[in-house]
Amino acid sequence: MSTLTATSPAAMPGERIDYASTLTPRTKALVLAGVMLALFLAALDQTIVSTALPRIVSELHGMEFFAWTSTSYLLASTTLIPIYGKLSDSLGRKTVILAGIAIFLVGSVLCGLADSMLALVVYRGIQGMGAAAITSTAFAVPADLFVPSERARYQGIFGTVFAVSSIVGPLLGGTLTDTVGWRWVFFINLPLGAIAVAFIWTKMPRLHSGVTSKVDWLGALLLVVATVPFLLTLRGDRPLAAWLSPEVLGMLAVSLVGLVLFVLVERRTPHAIIPFTLFRNPVFSLVSLTSVCNGAAFFSALLFLSVLAVNGLGATAREAGIAMIPLTAAVVPTSLVTARWVSRTGRYKVVIVSGFVLMCLSLFLLSRLTAESTLWDIGVCTFIFGCGMGPLQPMLTLSVQNAVAPHQVGTATAGRQFFQQLGQAMGSAVFGLILTASVTHSLTDSLRPVREQVPAAMQQRFDTWFDAERIRKGGGTQEGASQDQGPAGGGLTAEVKAHYDALRREPGADQAALAREEAQVLEASHAGERAVRVSFAKAVTHVFDWSLLVGVFALLLALFTREIPLRKTNRPETPLASE
Repeated sequence: MSTLTATSPAAMPGERIDYASTLTPRTKALVLAGVMLALFLAALDQTIVSTALPRIVSELHGMEFFAWTSTSYLLASTTLIPIYGKLSDSLGRKTVILAGIAIFLVGSVLCGLADSMLALVVYRGIQGMGAAAITSTAFAVPADLFVPSERARYQGIFGTVFAVSSIVGPLLGGTLTDTVGWRWVFFINLPLGAIAVAFIWTKMPRLHSGVTSKVDWLGALLLVVATVPFLLTLRGDRPLAAWLSPEVLGMLAVSLVGLVLFVLVERRTPHAIIPFTLFRNPVFSLVSLTSVCNGAAFFSALLFLSVLAVNGLGATAREAGIAMIPLTAAVVPTSLVTARWVSRTGRYKVVIVSGFVLMCLSLFLLSRLTAESTLWDIGVCTFIFGCGMGPLQPMLTLSVQNAVAPHQVGTATAGRQFFQQLGQAMGSAVFGLILTASVTHSLTDSLRPVREQVPAAMQQRFDTWFDAERIRKGGGTQEGASQDQGPAGGGLTAEVKAHYDALRREPGADQAALAREEAQVLEASHAGERAVRVSFAKAVTHVFDWSLLVGVFALLLALFTREIPLRKTNRPETPLASE
């Protein structure tokens, strides 16, 4: 196959191949198309499955495994990203991304054929293993094809893939589930994957670093030992006291031991999975820490906005989804426009700082919302949030790639992604604890005075309707409930009326007294529903208060990160020796 120009120089042993100057523009475009399709495949899977999960659970009967369908995927993808990054530098991007697509498609077929929730959890883990190879390699490919001064515009295009998938995924997932069945949510990956493989197999060169490097498999194993138990402790809805249980403390101890051994091994090997020389680079270190904060703040907004919309404002799940559309609508144009501006001016730090300023502004506005706010208010906030997040992801990646040696681009890019996802996992756990504590405290305080207004004979039923523990776990008011439907999941008003209708039919019933009591109970039930929504709104906005602090810290880190002028070439200053 012809992928290089006729004047392509042969790389000498130990010398990096400069694909940016040897590939034709047409070949670069075809390679990008294939890689973007593979990336879209992995990004789509994160959103398309969510709409099918309720149907999957009802058919396979395994509600206890519901959360594990995403947990197993997250564990595999997060843990393996740095390992695949190192492999792509050693074996070439083409080899790793094709292997990733193959693993992902095998996992997709198995998921589509799953006959139990446990099997689905295992197969989702296989999908995550493939997705890690795709994402860690895909973001490194523009660094091979383009010099830093040209790379920004293409990093921006890659960022839009996730935005588009967030719109297409839920719509496609819902359509497939309602028409041909939920299994096609996984089978749809096969034709998309086949097209991506065709592009990459026929048009993509090896994209090999050109240097000799081994893989530290012991370090890779210790990274898994350090990461998996830690991520497992961050999953699930635990009260604060449960974090001191022997199970959690044991997993944290295993993770700590794995981390210590990983550091000891990696500092002594010249072929480290995450070379510690990278952390001597102040740009890589600061951007890695910034990515942890960015992942935590970004994920908190995505994770808890739906809780605010549904449980705080009383919206339906569909209305909550519509309120998120402005975020995607902002991400796409801002990432493209800022990418072209950076490519023309070479100034990327101002884009990163501006992105964090907008993110902090949106988190501040979100923290000021109340149960009286509207979906329009959420839409405005998410639009500002999207304007900030659109350029952030590609520019953070660009800053890392521009600061490290060309032969370490894959490792550094994967490292930044690893810390970003680690921040997401940590943010979801910590902010989840804050939400749980805030909801529990607020529900107790707000429902107590309402309960006192209920007649003694109905207080036990009121406690059932508004049980704080059940509401916290079940999500508050029923989705799309009118004022006549409450947290009990049925028609609360209808239940009250049916109860008093039965009392009125009893011989000698005091109709006037019963009517007054019924009105009093109905008023209390509506006040209880209102108290639940206010409690959730206060709790979620309290989470945004803490997210704002994390965002401000990320902004400060960005301000102190040095901007290095974008290089005009991918060639190292001196020939590279074996790593």
